[in-house]
Amino acid sequence: MKKRQFLGRAALAGMAAAALPASQAAAAAASNAGPALLTVTGAVGKVNRGRFDPVRDQMMFKQKLSFDKAHAFDFAALAALPAITIQPTLEYDGKVHTLRGPLLLDVMHAAGASLGDAGKLVLRAVDGYAAVVTVAQARAQRYIVATHLDGAPMALGGLGPLWAVYDADKVPEMAAKPLAERFGSCPWALYHIEVQV
Repeated sequence: MKKRQFLGRAALAGMAAAALPASQAAAAAASNAGPALLTVTGAVGKVNRGRFDPVRDQMMFKQKLSFDKAHAFDFAALAALPAITIQPTLEYDGKVHTLRGPLLLDVMHAAGASLGDAGKLVLRAVDGYAAVVTVAQARAQRYIVATHLDGAPMALGGLGPLWAVYDADKVPEMAAKPLAERFGSCPWALYHIEVQV
């Protein structure tokens, strides 16, 4: 296709999308979103996906999860949130690595989660491993949802594509523990968070 024809068609498609009613425009935008990497369920107020579907949500089905409402994040939605950088010493090689991503509580706010200090966040990995952290703990230890490791997006099959983690070197009671005992509440390959109030 010639460049001018392509640009002309793209402009017409953009004008057509702008003319859609708000509900149809939102549906069109949602259909163009990337695949969901993180699903937040429980006490969430900003719902952007349907209820649990045992066919669509096979991993959740196998891990005996269910929900009526949820907020799903694709990579772009997570990357759009303000990111911070931490540099913990990791147990896998005993070296300092740079991790970057939004604060866990900022992700929860984006999902409209109820976040009293006594609330709990159940962080679940693709292999079914789950850790529970309180909202107060997530705030005090500055948990992030890491999207990048040493400057590159994390891939599935490694520690990613998402990792709920904090800088254990900067939390005195954790820094005093052996390296292998510092990250038990930090599931890598994070894909689901349940907000409990």
